Amino acid sequence: MTLVHEARGGTGMTWSEAEYTECLRGERRRYAWTMRHHGGLSPSEAWAAAMDWYPYEPGDAPYRGLVFHDEAWHWAMLAVHGDRYPVERPELVDPPTEYLALD
Repeated sequence: MTLVHEARGGTGMTWSEAEYTECLRGERRRYAWTMRHHGGLSPSEAWAAAMDWYPYEPGDAPYRGLVFHDEAWHWAMLAVHGDRYPVERPELVDPPTEYLALD
């Protein structure tokens, strides 16, 4: 999603409530998908994990949306395989086509 990539770019972007909640929904969906397909969680467990990782942050939160600086794929891979996944599982550095099609 564009907002994730723009947030990563360090542009100091601010977004409307609608843009924030759209991005939040998308990242939750992608995180839950990854936790189901790579983490072995049930749909309800995967959704609960996504809600925990991506809680709603009020508009006045000082670092609202900071979690968007990396894609849900990366955060889920860290949860499933640990912080050395890029070295130990280099085939998982880039998300698969199925993940990318979730947008």
